Amino acid sequence: MITENVIEVREVWKSFKSVQAVRGISLNIPKGQFVAVLGPNGAGKTTLVEMIEGIQKPDKGDITIMGKHWKGNEDELHKIIGLSLQETRFIDKLRVTETLQLFASFFDMGKRRVEEIIDLVDLAEKKRSYVVNLSGGQRQKLALGIALINTPAILLLDEPTTGLDPNARREVWEILKKLKNGSATSMILTTHYMEEAEKLCDYIIIMDNGVILREGTLNQLLEGHSNLDDLFVSLTGRQINE
Repeated sequence: MITENVIEVREVWKSFKSVQAVRGISLNIPKGQFVAVLGPNGAGKTTLVEMIEGIQKPDKGDITIMGKHWKGNEDELHKIIGLSLQETRFIDKLRVTETLQLFASFFDMGKRRVEEIIDLVDLAEKKRSYVVNLSGGQRQKLALGIALINTPAILLLDEPTTGLDPNARREVWEILKKLKNGSATSMILTTHYMEEAEKLCDYIIIMDNGVILREGTLNQLLEGHSNLDDLFVSLTGRQINE
């Protein structure tokens, strides 16, 4: 059976002045697959995702989303992608429901979808709260809800749990597990948390210094290693959080 690739990246390079952030990366993301891009700060993860989401343009190489390039297809591709970044700023004096209604209006979606999202991201008790009064974990749940408001075919999450306490991090994980079990959404998750990659993703790509060091399923990667951190040390001589 042939699996449809929703994202294809071919020999992509990107530099910023003297820094070569991404060096000839190629990868495929099949429909419905949850993929972790794992690596330390400065590995090139965010730059790679920003090129996939159309924020940055590659210096060399080719990226297609659902078989289409960004140039000339921006409106169509924006409608099928959901984004959640490390830090998202909202209007402090809007309530949770009002914030979701604002973003839902961009996609001509009404109150019904807003209520579905509130239930999905477990913010029912906070739906009348002002954004300014939300905790860090609750704000990240709201950001994730906004990323999902348009029922995206592709979800791109850039270190969505960085800075959250362990309980808040696990709450975000549970939301993503529900999404995985109940939809055909494909996801790319950048993270430097080993456990996050293990818990959420079918396929793991380990990056450092702008290149892919190793990729595969968790079982494939752990052959001969006790855990992902042990693998990363064997590949680089240092721990992922150094």
